Amino acid sequence: MSTLQRARRRLTAHPFALDTAIAAGALVCMVVGSFVAPGGEHGVSWGVRTPDPFSLVLMTLGAAALVFRRSAPKAVLDVTGTASLVESITGDPRAPVAMCAVIALYTVAATTDRATTWRVGLLTMTVLTGAAMLAGPLPWYAQENLAIIAWTGIGATAGDAVRSRRAVVQAIRERADRAERTREEEARRRVAEERLRIARDLHDVVAHHIALVNVQAGVAAHVMDKRPDQAKEALAHVREASRSALNELRATVGLLRQTGDPEAPTEPAPGLSGLDELAGTFRNAGLPVEVAHADQGEALPAAVDLAAYRIIQEALTNVQKHAGRDARAEVSVVRVGPLVEVTVLDDGTAVNGATAGGGHGLLGMRERVTALGGSLTTGPRYGGGFRVHAILPVKTRTAATGEPA
Repeated sequence: MSTLQRARRRLTAHPFALDTAIAAGALVCMVVGSFVAPGGEHGVSWGVRTPDPFSLVLMTLGAAALVFRRSAPKAVLDVTGTASLVESITGDPRAPVAMCAVIALYTVAATTDRATTWRVGLLTMTVLTGAAMLAGPLPWYAQENLAIIAWTGIGATAGDAVRSRRAVVQAIRERADRAERTREEEARRRVAEERLRIARDLHDVVAHHIALVNVQAGVAAHVMDKRPDQAKEALAHVREASRSALNELRATVGLLRQTGDPEAPTEPAPGLSGLDELAGTFRNAGLPVEVAHADQGEALPAAVDLAAYRIIQEALTNVQKHAGRDARAEVSVVRVGPLVEVTVLDDGTAVNGATAGGGHGLLGMRERVTALGGSLTTGPRYGGGFRVHAILPVKTRTAATGEPA
């Protein structure tokens, strides 16, 4: 950093000192200019003159007012404009007191709006120029009178340009800050959504398989002594369910541990094509399940297919856990135009634990359905049992925008 840049930074950090330096510089320039007298019969020539003491007082007053130009710009313009007006009328030869008025007009233009700049600038220009032309000692067409128009116009224009540039820079900074905040909020939102998705998937996997393992283990313990062959069959189902749970957990954890983009899965995601196999696992656990799957031979989007499968899985798991020993379940999947209706009914007599105990099963179902823009209805059935009814749109919002569902 150069010496000039360091000095500029120090002055910017202390605005009062900067204004004092500007006022001192303006006073020096006005005093030096007051010793110079233009003249000559054949063209313009320059001579040396002695300034009038009253002009020196006006210059000092105008320069002193510039020290406070940031805190009270309009008041400073009034003081400097009055001093310039008096000098324009009484000065002969005239001293450059108008310099302090130009600086004050620049400050007003740089700190206010454009309408105020036009109004104050035109008023200052008109008053100073009109007074100098009409009441001053020089002819109205003298170049000193015309110079007032030029210098006041330059001061107002320069101040307005500086204000506009500051506004543009401030807008750019605010836009950058807002974009940064938006990126941070978007990142936090994505993290929250990903946490919910992972929690939902882990709940679906663990709750389903652990419920089956619990039931089959109970069956094996009950018939171990009297019917060892049935106990072995139950233990085989336990082993199969635990192996499936471990495989799905391993796949999920493997995706979480990857640092880059996840690789494509080697196995297809579960869907309604595996509905019969899913129902078979519950039948092996002792829950009678009837399945009615009426499709039109058209493949569903992956997100809809997975959501329908997980809803049925979670609903049957709740039936297995909470509906009682003699409960029966019915699963219905029907394609109705642009919608898919998924219904799971049971005739159990026990209170559904997902509702009574405040579990996450129904909440996970609702989150899946809401993410696809569908609706979910759950509640007890008239006469006993529980009903889960989901309506899923075939064309989801994700697929409609051309992104993979």
